[in-house]
Amino acid sequence: MATEPNSNPDYRPLSYAFSDSPPSSFIARRSLSMQPSRLREVINADDDADDVAVSHASSSPPASQTRSSSSSSSSDGHVFRPINAYRPIDHSPPSSSAPGSRRNSPPSSSSSHSPRVLSTAPSWNSRVLLLGEAPGLPSLPYSQRGSFYSHMTREFDERNPFTSPRAAELQEAIYSKFKFSSDPSGWSINSFPAHAENDDSIHDPSAPDPTGFAWADCFSGTLSELFDVGLAVCLGEKIKDAPWKLNDSSETRSIAYPVATYVRHPSGFALGINATGQVPTMVGNFGLIDKDTPKDAYTVKSSYDGSELQLVFSDEFNVDGRTFYPGDDPFWEAVDLHYWQTNNLEWYSPDAITTSGGSLLVTLSETPTHNLDYQSAMSERHNSNQFCFTGGYIEASVRLPGTASVGGLWPAIWTMGNLGRAGYGASLDGMWPYTYDSCDAGTLPNQTYNGQPELALTGGSKGKPLSYLPGQRLSACTCGEEGETDHPGPRNKDGTWVGRNVPEIDIFEAQTSKETGLGQVSQSAQFAPFDMYYLWNNGTDAVTVYDTSLTSQNSFSGNTYQEAASLLTTTDQNCYQNGGTGCYSVYGFEYKGGGDGYISWVSNSQPAWTMNANAIPSNGDAIISQRLISQEPMYMILNLGLSHNFGTIDFDELSFPAIMAVDYIRVYQNKNSVNIGCDPQGFPTSAYIAKHIDAYTNANLTTWDQYGGTKPPNRLINADQCPS
Repeated sequence: MATEPNSNPDYRPLSYAFSDSPPSSFIARRSLSMQPSRLREVINADDDADDVAVSHASSSPPASQTRSSSSSSSSDGHVFRPINAYRPIDHSPPSSSAPGSRRNSPPSSSSSHSPRVLSTAPSWNSRVLLLGEAPGLPSLPYSQRGSFYSHMTREFDERNPFTSPRAAELQEAIYSKFKFSSDPSGWSINSFPAHAENDDSIHDPSAPDPTGFAWADCFSGTLSELFDVGLAVCLGEKIKDAPWKLNDSSETRSIAYPVATYVRHPSGFALGINATGQVPTMVGNFGLIDKDTPKDAYTVKSSYDGSELQLVFSDEFNVDGRTFYPGDDPFWEAVDLHYWQTNNLEWYSPDAITTSGGSLLVTLSETPTHNLDYQSAMSERHNSNQFCFTGGYIEASVRLPGTASVGGLWPAIWTMGNLGRAGYGASLDGMWPYTYDSCDAGTLPNQTYNGQPELALTGGSKGKPLSYLPGQRLSACTCGEEGETDHPGPRNKDGTWVGRNVPEIDIFEAQTSKETGLGQVSQSAQFAPFDMYYLWNNGTDAVTVYDTSLTSQNSFSGNTYQEAASLLTTTDQNCYQNGGTGCYSVYGFEYKGGGDGYISWVSNSQPAWTMNANAIPSNGDAIISQRLISQEPMYMILNLGLSHNFGTIDFDELSFPAIMAVDYIRVYQNKNSVNIGCDPQGFPTSAYIAKHIDAYTNANLTTWDQYGGTKPPNRLINADQCPS
C-alpha cells in the first residue's frame, strides 16, 4: 500500500479489540473485512422481498450478522470484541428498469455486452439428439430418439458436477481423482500447439484432403437418389478405412440425412466454420503460451542471480474484442461487484474491460451504475485451474492511466494465493495476508495468547492495538484427523498440519508523490502476523535498493490489518495515457518461496529493489516466528480503482475515461523448477475451493461465519477439541 489516508470518520473496521470505540483512521487493503459506517438501505420496489438489502445505518450490525452476539473475554480479563460480519451494500438501483437492477445478475439481451462467438459444432449431447448414436447408448428408431435424449439429459443433469444438488460433493470427488496440471506438458502427451499429428489435416477446413475426397463427387443425380443411394454409397466408400463403419442400410439411411444437413450450416457457411464465418486455427492460440509472443521473449535472464528463465505463460492481448464475462475467455474472468473492502467509488463490471489495438484496456469512466458514480473493471485468473504459478518471474508491459502528475487513480496488477479470491470476503477471512507456518500467538485473534504480549495493546501505529485480524483459519496449530478437520492439508511427517495462507505480492500500485508531483509505483508484499509497530527489517542485510535516486522507503509499513514491505519507485513520466508519449513500461517481480526465499521487483525494465526472507524474521517482542515468502500457488489480478483509502483524489484535475492499457503479461520459471498449476506438490487448493464454492462465488458473504463454514480447532485455545 502506498500511502496512509487522512483521517475520515466514514471509514471504520469491521472489528476492533481492546478499545471502547473504533479507530477513526485506518488503512484498508483490497482484501480486508471492513465497511463504511453509514450504509443506505436500498429497496428495489420490483424485487422480491428476499432481495431487499440489509440496512446498517447504525454503528453496530444486527446480531444475526455478527460472529457472536456478545463479547468474549480472554484469560487475562481483556475484552475481545468479536469480528462483525457485515453484508456489503447491495447497490441495486430503485427501478428494475435501470441497468444492472439485480446485483451480479448476468447481462440481459439488451446489454451492451457482446457475447463471444461460439462454435456451431454441437455438444456431445447434441450429437446424441442429432445422430442417435453415442458410446454405450442403444441404437433407437429415429422417431424415438427425442424422448430417449430427454431421459438421458435428466440423468446427466443429476450427475452433472455443476448443476446437481450434490455439486460440491461431486466436484470434490472429481478434483480428488483427476489432478491434471495446468501445464499440458505434464499430461504424458505432446500437447504443444505446434506439434503436428497425423490427423491434423482432417480438422482444418482449408487443408486439401490427402485422399482426394471432394464433396462434389457425392452430389450427383436427383435429390431422391442422393439421400437413398448416392450420399450413403459415397460416404461408405470414402470412409471405408475409418475405424468406425456403417453397418447396414438402415443405419446408413439414419445417419446420412443429419450428416448431410449438418455439412452446410443454415448460416450458409461450410463445415468447420461458425456462424460468423470464422475458421478455427488448429495449431493456434489455445495453450498457456500465446502464439503471438515473440520467440526472443521465450527466455529471459533473472535479474536476481542471472540464471536463465523460460516462458511458461503469456497473453499478448493481440486479438481485438475479447470479452471477460464468466465463460467468455479461457484465461481471464472479470468480476461484477462493488469492491466494498476498500470503499471503492466504482462498480467493477465486465463491460469495462476488453482488448483493442493489441492491448488489454481497463476503463474507469463516469458511468452511473448500481448507485455508484463510476464504473471500472477487475479481472483475475482465479481457480477453475485457469492458471496458478509458484515461484518464478512475472512481468507486465503497461501504460498507466491518467496523467503522471495528477493523483487519485488506483491502478494495480498484483498476485494473491489461490485459497482466497479478491472481492469475496468470506474466502479471505482469516486467510489474508497470512504467510505463516508456525504454531504460536501469531495464529490467534489480535495476535495475543493468555494476555501476551502486553505490548499488543499499543504496538500498532499511533498507540493503537497491533492487530485486528481474526486469527489464521488454517494454521499450523490445527488439530484433528484427516476427514474430520476442515483443512486442505497437507500434514507433516510428524502429523502436524501445514499452515495455509493467502499471501499477496504486488507487481505495482501506481500513485502520485505529494512531495514531488511525480508518478510512482508502490511495489510491495503483505504479511501476517505482524512485527511490533510494523517494523520489518529493512536494513542492508535484508534489503537491496538498486538506484536510490529512483527508489525509496515507503512511509507506510502497516496497520491493524496488514504489515507491508513497500518501497516507492519513480516511473517513466512519459508512459501514461495523457501528458506523455504514451509509451509502455515493464513492471514485474521475481520470487522464491519459503524461509530462505526472496522477492525482487522490476520497474521500467530495471531492477528496483529486493527483499530477502530475513526481512521478516522471528520477533521476540511480538512472540512470533519467522514469516515466509509465499509458498502458495499464486494467481494474477489487475484492476483500476478510485478510493479515498489509497490517498487524496484530485477530482478537479482528473479526466475520464481513465484507461490502463496492458500490452502483455508473461510468466517465467527456471527450466529445472517449473511449478505451474493450482494444486502444486504440498499445497492443494482445488478440492477445498470446490467444497466451499459459495464462499468463492458469492460476494455478499463477507466472513467465514456468515458463509457457514467451520474452522479447524486451534490446539492453543481449543485443546478440548483436540484428540489426546
